Parts: sequence; C-alpha cells; structure tokens
Amino acid sequence: MLSPDELQQRSYMLQKIRVFFYQQGYIEVDTPVRLPLLIPEAEIIPLSSEKWFLQTSPELCMKQLLAQGNEQIFQICPCFRKGELGRLHQEEFTMLEWYHVGWSYLELMKECEQLICQVADQEVVQRAGKEIPLQIPWQRLSVNEAFQCYAGVSAQEAVRTGAFDLLLVEKVEPELGWEHPVFLYDYPVELASLARPKAKCPELAERFELYIGGVELANGFSELTDPAVQRYRFAEEMKKAERYGRTCTMPEKFLSVLKQLPACAGIALGLDRLLMMISGQDCLAKVLPFAREDL
Repeated sequence: MLSPDELQQRSYMLQKIRVFFYQQGYIEVDTPVRLPLLIPEAEIIPLSSEKWFLQTSPELCMKQLLAQGNEQIFQICPCFRKGELGRLHQEEFTMLEWYHVGWSYLELMKECEQLICQVADQEVVQRAGKEIPLQIPWQRLSVNEAFQCYAGVSAQEAVRTGAFDLLLVEKVEPELGWEHPVFLYDYPVELASLARPKAKCPELAERFELYIGGVELANGFSELTDPAVQRYRFAEEMKKAERYGRTCTMPEKFLSVLKQLPACAGIALGLDRLLMMISGQDCLAKVLPFAREDL
C-alpha cells in the first residue's frame, strides 16, 4: 500500500497528464469497462464478468467515438488481462489511451515524447542503477535494425521461422532504451495488430513501441481503417486463439465502425510502468495504491 507521499506523487502524475491533454485540445472520455465482446487477441486472455468481459483496452469504444466525429480524445482507465502477474505485469492496471484524427504514428511519437517529459519533470530517470536522460528527440530504431543488431537476423527472417517473439523478448527488448528512450518502429506487417501498412513499404506496418531501460511503456499505430483487412487479421487471431483452446467472436459492430473511421493515430501507455520509471522503482507493486498482497 502506498504511503501518503507516494499516493500524492501518483495523484500529481495523473493531474499533469490531464493538464497536458487539455492544453493540446483533447477531450477526456470515459467508456464502459465491461463489454459483451472484445477485439480478438490470441496472446491476451480477458477476465470474464457474468458472460461479458472486462476490457483489455478501451480501444473498441474509443474508435466508435472517433467515427462519430470526435477528433482528439483521451482516457485514463483500468484494464484487465488474465494471468499477467509479475514484476512488470498486473492483472488489473491503469492505461492511458489517446487518439488524434489526421495524424500518423510519426506525429504521435513526438507528442508521446512531449507528454512524458512534461509529466516526469526531470532530466533523467533511474533504472537498475543507471541514469537514462530524457532530453528529446528520442531515438527512432526500426524493428529490422534492432533485430540485425541484437539478434543477428532480419526481422522478416525471424517472422518466417516463427522465432520473432522469442528473439524480441530474449535478445532485443533487454537492450533497448538504456542510453535514452527508444521508439522501436516499422513492424513486419504480420505483426501489425490494428496498424495500417506503410504506403510505400506494404510489408511493414506503421506501428511503434516505446522502451525505456528495457521496459516497454507504450504501443502506438497509424490506425487501420480498412474493414476487410482488419477482418482477415482478426480471423487469423481467432485461429491462433483456438489453438490455445480459447474461442473468440468476430466483433462485427467494430468492423462496421471502421468504415466511418477517419485517418488517425492512437497509442496506449501503461501509467503504472510510467510512474515506476519516474519514481525509480523496480516493480509495479511499489507504485500501486494497493498491491495484490494488500487485499
């Protein structure tokens, strides 16, 4: 359980985040936490709630708001992912998610830099006894460059052989963001998730992840707005989930919304991990108002 001073630090971080977005012209939204179905994701297991599900991300509902004509929205909310317990994971965690119509992932990376620097309000963060400077601009490193450098193979070869996830976790991620924060960008399109392909390089997706001290803090996209392509990707995720013994449902209402979704970019950022970095802690339990053992 956090001390009064630590709870104040957490509250102050949330206040600064809201001030930043209000200053940039965003509106804050709050969407349902409990939903009848979720976006199919083979590697993420939802928590059930009376035949519905607790959200793993507010993305599904927030994109419906974008399709209705809202252009800059953000949300701070709880998210839930079953079985994610450890030093850097909790089954319930706090997510910041925001979207900007008319932007791509390039503008979003810049805004992410600005947000974290304003919220941290310090020149460095401490991680594993090392000082990591926050001065911007931060490094942009393509996924292929990172794999060639740290894993000794191309990203496409890692995808082809089925070794991408293992190499990312064991070889690449631990090396990222120690000299300065790093945006890992341009993922193979097979790992695009909900990101659109690059116009001039369709084998790549306009997706990035932010790393500081070997820890992933954020995941952002130029959003895919083609319902046919998204349907195919969801179908592939559903096949993977079936191999894991789970059943997913195609989110037809969400796919119909994509037809009205304007060109936009969106990002999800883990606020517990961000506070962990700002406060120099080494695990999420030390920055949560109530850790699991407190309940």
